[in-house]
Amino acid sequence: MSFEITWGSSTSSGYSSQESEDSDSELEQFFTARTFFFLKAKRNTDEQIDWGKQELTVSEIQQKVKEYNAQINSNLYMVLDRDGTYTGFIKVQFKLARPVSIPPPQKPSVTHEGGPQEDDTKRRTSFYLPRDTAKHLHISSHTRAREVIEALLNKFTVVDNPAKFALFERSERQNQVYLRKLPDEECPLHLRLCAGPSEKVLSLVLKENETGEVNWDAFSLPELCNFLRILQREEEEHVRQIIKRYAVARDKMKTAMASVTTPG
Repeated sequence: MSFEITWGSSTSSGYSSQESEDSDSELEQFFTARTFFFLKAKRNTDEQIDWGKQELTVSEIQQKVKEYNAQINSNLYMVLDRDGTYTGFIKVQFKLARPVSIPPPQKPSVTHEGGPQEDDTKRRTSFYLPRDTAKHLHISSHTRAREVIEALLNKFTVVDNPAKFALFERSERQNQVYLRKLPDEECPLHLRLCAGPSEKVLSLVLKENETGEVNWDAFSLPELCNFLRILQREEEEHVRQIIKRYAVARDKMKTAMASVTTPG
């Protein structure tokens, strides 16, 4: 996954353009996610490794840091301090389903005929971050998940409330993908050290903080209006894709019926 972040014109209006193949993928992901919800209870949760519960002595940390640095093919090493703390890099992938907001361009404050200044919250720009967006952060073993989220938002000048987001641990085992939401006080660099540098064994993902019902009161009026426009566009796109699929299936059936020869 590329670390370079590209900003196309399609994101400047608050929407991200999607080709038909992307829409098909979205539909497949939707049904896969729904199926996963019903099958989740049947899985053996003991298969998931809880890296966060592994407590290490100073000598064990020293050995793991040495093993970790021997496995990476870059200069993103971990550095161990004398007191047993350590610093290093984590890579966080952005998997956001909703747009984020950034402040408007800085302009000289101008009042109109002595009236109040325009509220900056009404001029925020909302847009989707590209799906392949990722960011490296240099943190310590004491840096908490909540601090990582705040640092990521600051890097991209995102003005949304950090409470809207959560950091997740993602792992792949036996063709299954597991996601675990990190508590605010958990230390991501400790997870990275225990799991090793492999992204398949463990990767960190920033997602929306799904706590059940969405707290719509936490959003500003311009954000809510933008969400409605985005939902309408997504709905129209899904309808177009469904109509297209039925049209293709109907044409194939008509072609098959025309090619059938009647007996006698």
